[in-house]
Amino acid sequence: MVERRSVVRSIAAGALSLTGLWLLAGCASIDFDYPRIESTAVTDTVDTTIGARVSELVAAETAGYSGFRTLTDGIDALSVRLLLAERAERSIDTQYYLLKPDEAGLAFLHALLRAADRGVRVRLLLDDMFVIGKDRGLAAFDAHPNIEVRVVNPFRRGKVGLVWSGLTDFSRVTRRMHAKSFTVDGQVTIVGGRNIANEYFGADKLAKFGDLDVVGVGPVARDAARMFDAYWNHETALPLPAFADMPEDPAAGLESLRALLEDSRERNLESQYAQALKATVLRFLEDDAAALEWTPYQLVFDMPDKHTRGNPGPASGITAPLGEALSSAERELIILTPYFVLDKEGVRGIVALQERGVQVTIVTNSLAANNHSVVHGGYAPTRKPLLASGVRIYELRPDATVKGSEIVSDDDTRATLHTKAFFVDRRKSFIGSFNFNQRSINRDSESGVIIESETLGRAFAEGVEAALDDQAWQLFLDEDGKLRWRGFDDGVETVYQKDPETTWGQRVAATLSRILPVKSQL
Repeated sequence: MVERRSVVRSIAAGALSLTGLWLLAGCASIDFDYPRIESTAVTDTVDTTIGARVSELVAAETAGYSGFRTLTDGIDALSVRLLLAERAERSIDTQYYLLKPDEAGLAFLHALLRAADRGVRVRLLLDDMFVIGKDRGLAAFDAHPNIEVRVVNPFRRGKVGLVWSGLTDFSRVTRRMHAKSFTVDGQVTIVGGRNIANEYFGADKLAKFGDLDVVGVGPVARDAARMFDAYWNHETALPLPAFADMPEDPAAGLESLRALLEDSRERNLESQYAQALKATVLRFLEDDAAALEWTPYQLVFDMPDKHTRGNPGPASGITAPLGEALSSAERELIILTPYFVLDKEGVRGIVALQERGVQVTIVTNSLAANNHSVVHGGYAPTRKPLLASGVRIYELRPDATVKGSEIVSDDDTRATLHTKAFFVDRRKSFIGSFNFNQRSINRDSESGVIIESETLGRAFAEGVEAALDDQAWQLFLDEDGKLRWRGFDDGVETVYQKDPETTWGQRVAATLSRILPVKSQL
């Protein structure tokens, strides 16, 4: 669940260090035939508190429409998740690519545990990329009778096992579950780009990620529940004993984990950030119905094995409907994506839109704001041909403002764009996990929702345009065709001749990725 020290796992394992458990782990094989009990979303939830409220709202709206509320503020995004978990009565189904046991992650786990203690069935699905070495903590969580944990597409464990997976099963292990959802009682869901960690919710002092989720109620929640079932019951989603070295007494680990979560809650209960969470929860309870935009929609997602046997092409996944939405643009297309890595065909498609009269605007990370310098190298060569066709490109500044991060972050905390969205003619919006890169197109399984709403589309587009001059550098080609960056500080224009505010190391890393055969993995 974490990239660094796993507090959850260390507690559950008796305070063994991450390094110690890593060295002790063997090269266990993966049993894809391990017995699994198929389960599906709970559907008899109309009589729950949330279900009754949603039924009232749905009855007053057009049949088939769903209600949506966007979550641009990081504090809002976490508080609403915690609130929904607290209100759950029958089920919580949630899937994420990354879940860290930092303050936000522990609060999230504690909310799930409290729900399970009330009798709520909790199903937690995680990708294995950041689970490696954290099996004991997950086993402790899984020990609760109302909680089940599964992991998608696991690696072999141990140093030897990890290398062996890379050498013998590269095609499989490089396909990751990047889809994200959080669905409560089958009545309300959250989909979008956020993982569960401090930086996504304005709670990190070193990094602040600008991101976007959407709360959906009505039919879209049932669609999200069916999506989760498709992942949960897929052959690549395995229980922990199928691949992990299990502890002798997971129940004891659960009690240690429970103590850790309670201690974390007590330590942070009176923090300024926690008080902001409380205020947001109260505000959401008061105005949730009024804030919903009811509109047609389409929930779109990949299966974990896209482009493999049984699922050979994009038609059955997310790529086709997103392509149709993009192609429907007549006047304007705004794309927000942290990692913009297109092949030649993708560049030609964007240029073709521009040439038939669609003004295309791309907002992505600058090299200074990018949390993956190597990814920037895959994007950099596409800038000149796109600019030459008339496409507008903006790159986020590292000092950009991120909503919800003001309480914790310092003035010099680096901002990173993590939003994955696009807006067509200010009438159609996509919000989800899909990056405009080769991994999202060809390898990772993604999810999101296409929303047909002029109200939301116009608000998004106007918000982006209003922020660009202050929050991003605009790229352009000078008279000699050389790449330049234009920025404004207090209304004063500055033109840069190389990637602004970058180090030599960042530029070298980005340059090396251009010449290495790694573009398909970016």
